Amino acid sequence: MTFKNFHFDLDDNGVATVLVDRHDESMNTLGEELVLELSDVVDRLEEDDVKAVVFGSAKKDFLAGADIRMFGSISTAEEAVEALKAIHEPFDRIEALHREAGKPVIAAIHGACLGGGLEFALTASKRICTNSPRTQLGQPEVQLGLIPGAGGTQRLPELIGLQGGLEMIVGGKPVRHHKARKLGLVDEVVPVEVLLEVANKRAFEAIDAEPPERTIALNVSTKNLQRLALEKNPAGRKVLFKKATDMMMKETGGHYPAPKRAIEAIQIGAEHGRAAGVAAEIRFFGELVLTPESAALRSIFFATQGLKADTGVDGDAEARKVDHVAVLGGGLMGGGIAAVSAVNAGAVVRIKEIDNAGVARGLGYVSKVVAKRAKRRRMTPFQVEQIMNRVTGSPEWIGFANTDIVIEAVFEDLDLKRTMLAQVEEIMGPDTIFASNTSSLPISDIAANAQRPENVVGMHYFSPVEKMPLLEVITTDATSDEVTASAVALGKAQGKTVIVVNDGVGFYTTRLLGPYSNEAAFLLEEGASVEEIDGAMTDWGFPIGPLLLADEVGIDVGAHIAVILADAFGERMRGPAMMEGLIADDRKGRKNGKGFYLYDKGERGDVDESVYDALGLGPRTGARKENIAERMSMAFINEAARCLEEGILRSARDGDIGAVFGLGFPPFRGGPFWTIDQMGAETVVDRLIVLAAKHGDRFEPAQILRDYAAEGKKFRS
Repeated sequence: MTFKNFHFDLDDNGVATVLVDRHDESMNTLGEELVLELSDVVDRLEEDDVKAVVFGSAKKDFLAGADIRMFGSISTAEEAVEALKAIHEPFDRIEALHREAGKPVIAAIHGACLGGGLEFALTASKRICTNSPRTQLGQPEVQLGLIPGAGGTQRLPELIGLQGGLEMIVGGKPVRHHKARKLGLVDEVVPVEVLLEVANKRAFEAIDAEPPERTIALNVSTKNLQRLALEKNPAGRKVLFKKATDMMMKETGGHYPAPKRAIEAIQIGAEHGRAAGVAAEIRFFGELVLTPESAALRSIFFATQGLKADTGVDGDAEARKVDHVAVLGGGLMGGGIAAVSAVNAGAVVRIKEIDNAGVARGLGYVSKVVAKRAKRRRMTPFQVEQIMNRVTGSPEWIGFANTDIVIEAVFEDLDLKRTMLAQVEEIMGPDTIFASNTSSLPISDIAANAQRPENVVGMHYFSPVEKMPLLEVITTDATSDEVTASAVALGKAQGKTVIVVNDGVGFYTTRLLGPYSNEAAFLLEEGASVEEIDGAMTDWGFPIGPLLLADEVGIDVGAHIAVILADAFGERMRGPAMMEGLIADDRKGRKNGKGFYLYDKGERGDVDESVYDALGLGPRTGARKENIAERMSMAFINEAARCLEEGILRSARDGDIGAVFGLGFPPFRGGPFWTIDQMGAETVVDRLIVLAAKHGDRFEPAQILRDYAAEGKKFRS
């Protein structure tokens, strides 16, 4: 038989091989047409001449989940329920092939097997996956404000146990082949070259064979026996679900409804059976798909997908090939940049430092990053050796001649960065790109005396580089499109989500932190406590508060940047003078164990009450959480709008991604521009006018906000 989205082959042994191949997309996803045709495929599989089934993929990935676009057209919970029932129908029939008709079903998995893709694989009697680093299995629906809706909340815990199911579904993080095997999620791991061959062999061997009794635990270790004992009795399950709920609330702050619903659906299934659990799962999904949190998270998903295809330029300029990367500076930033360049981008990396000790620190940082990945089985010892062989360093300008791009990560000093650029232009070829990892200095100022300003670009990384997802590429009027495209391409290869912004003091992300941090200082001056300010903003959804952030970044670094921003933007970007007291008291934050908080051997403790004396402040009079959150968030949002108005941002989409991925703006709020759209520009302007009347011109609404309010326009949604 021939199908539009599937390849079907039946061999002489009665083993049917069905390869998913969505005809209208480069990646397999569960769209409406594919799901409808899957029912036709199952019709064929139910016929007597089919003895066993192998499901695989004709594309590079197995099945990446549901087509998220179809959720945008759902306007009622009833529509969502009907859409899910259409998926459950063929999935249940596939499971019945082996459970009721005695036909073994093998899922042959390579690449992404996520969301609805994993739910599809869970209907099989056995799962075999490849040992490729590309292969990942998971239920990431909570990252979109949803829960598994095609039986995942029931089949996954049934297969790997309640604890494992809760971790995968509530956490939303995928697992790789070794963890999947350990969990019992897959039965066998093989090289990609023999995946279908082994799957077909296992399918044939299982025909008419007595199905093995499946057990959740793969061994009889004390830990597994304790876990099974916990899951098999009502009191134990109650403890397990309470612990999962407590942990979920601690990690999410209660801002995300999906994880809570996921726990409830799993618990209902565990206590009342699969049918009840499936009914709850479908009902909860129908509710969640209409929530503002899910809409915001899906907007972030689509924005990141759009950025993957964005070259960073409006024309057709192509990126240069970047094989050799030089990093100037071997500290935390330089070492991190070297690590992602070698590990993720596969580049040959050379580190330049002022002495051998500095070079050793840079190499040591890369080694530490690689060792962590090896410990997690993300790479083999041979791969570790290959990577470290590609990373070298020197205190001299030796071995840098063939460099494609130089990324400087030296101290935030204009003269020093200009000196670095001048030396690079003297030593290296005319096509070598010079990228500055500055966080605030205009790239045009750094390139003011450049021989080849078209080769100069900004690449602003966030610390720690190997963990933080955002890269802000900054271009000047002189930067060539080819250089911009090359910086963007390298950033993507390094594993970053990349936004391109135009040059200006503080660019986008650092500039947003100016009024945000200043407002925290004004609140302190007015009587709010450190706990109240940080607590209000974590309650609002930021991962950490602004004062703890100052400790983490470095109070001295923040003070240096604050001067640069105030000099550029005037009084509206100038904080209270009392903050100079922190520098006078040698408070640098975590790095010297002295900041807004107490530190003991690197561990953060309570607020350091003596910080108020250093600031010249008296006893705290307190402030309402709602007032703190409004002032802080409005300062942040207003500055984001100014950046779009002034052309620093290319789009509101990029502004949302930069704020969420670079600064921790609450994902469930979708970013500053998505938030403005949800509140309404008119409401935002009204609130800013009230705040300006109380606290001064720093809250004067951006003109673009006034324009959008007057015209009833939206930035994104």
